[in-house]
Amino acid sequence: MDDKVIITIGRQFGSGGHEIGKMLAEELGYKLYDKELLKLQAENSGIAEKVLESYDETPTNSLLYSIVMDVYPSMNYIGSSLSQQIYQSQFDAIRKLQETGDCVIVGRGADYVLRDYSRLVTVFIQADINKRAARVAEYEKISPDKAKDMIIKADKKRANFYNFQTEKKWGAASSYQLTLDSGAIGYEGAVEIIKDFVALRKRQWAEEGK
Repeated sequence: MDDKVIITIGRQFGSGGHEIGKMLAEELGYKLYDKELLKLQAENSGIAEKVLESYDETPTNSLLYSIVMDVYPSMNYIGSSLSQQIYQSQFDAIRKLQETGDCVIVGRGADYVLRDYSRLVTVFIQADINKRAARVAEYEKISPDKAKDMIIKADKKRANFYNFQTEKKWGAASSYQLTLDSGAIGYEGAVEIIKDFVALRKRQWAEEGK
């Protein structure tokens, strides 16, 4: 019986998904995996972290799609190309986190990869594009218009990656257990709602004997 909780966070670019995930992990005492997942992936696969970064959350070919859509790929699978090996290693790294539990994973289609984990909480963070653009413009020291262009490109990349490796739609409410607007409720508000949701799910799991 699984007794640890894994929280996955999908996010629109500039919505503060990473920050919310970090705050949530700190308050709950959970391990956070965002870019940290690349380090774990590199350690497990032997592929250089810099190489993994260039493929991060980017869709690849139909062979990988068939691997991800299959029940569970073999840990011994070695693809015929670097991209296939990289995505297999990411899949394996995410699956391996089931052994540790009590963690927050940001992005990378983790909600789908771990879809059979009994104590999984899936969250998506969104916000109005103007609020996101203002945040990105300030952080990157660029104009709001350039920030919007960056947001559109980043969101398209994430959507393509997610839609490619799952049968669900990136950002759609039906793809997640909980969808929040960080522009309306703020980071702290998002963290509190997620914590309340996790507490509710824990009570439900206890009643169900999970």
